[in-house]
Amino acid sequence: MNASPTVKIASGDDEARVQYAALPYRYRDGLEVLLVSSRETKRWVLPKGWPMKSKKPHSAAAREAMEEAGLVGKIDKKSAGFYHYQKKLKNGATVLCRVQVFPMLVEKQRKSWPEMDQRTTQWFRLPDAAEAVAEPELQTVIREFETMKAASQKQPKAKKS
Repeated sequence: MNASPTVKIASGDDEARVQYAALPYRYRDGLEVLLVSSRETKRWVLPKGWPMKSKKPHSAAAREAMEEAGLVGKIDKKSAGFYHYQKKLKNGATVLCRVQVFPMLVEKQRKSWPEMDQRTTQWFRLPDAAEAVAEPELQTVIREFETMKAASQKQPKAKKS
C-alpha cells in the first residue's frame, strides 16, 4: 500500500487521507449502481482504495473496481464528487478518509477477480443504492449522480455481459 496523501478539511484543521472510488453504473430498466460489501463490516460501499504510484486517480479507481468487483468498463476522468468516512486501520486506530468518486460505465463483470471470495457484489436501483450505504455524504453523491445523468440525457449502451 502506498502512503496516502492528506488534504486539509475546509471546516477545520483536521486532515484526511485520500482514497479513490469507482461508482459503477449501468442501464437496465433504468440507472443501476453496483455496490460491494466491505471485508470487515460487510456494509455496502463503493470499490475504493489508496492512490497508486504512476496511476492517475481515475485509473486507480478503475483498478479497485476490477480487484474488488471484477468490473471492466469506461471510467470518467472527471470526479462526480467526494465523501468522507472513518477507516478502521489494522492496528485498531481510525483515520478520516476523503474519497474522490469517479463514475464508471460497466461493460462486463469478469467470471473471477482477486477479491471475489472476500466480498459480495449487488446491483441496486439508484435510490436503493443511496439508501444502502451508511455515509450521508456518499448518499448525496449517489443521488446527485442520478440528477447529473438525467440532466445529460446521454444513456450509452454498455456491452452485454
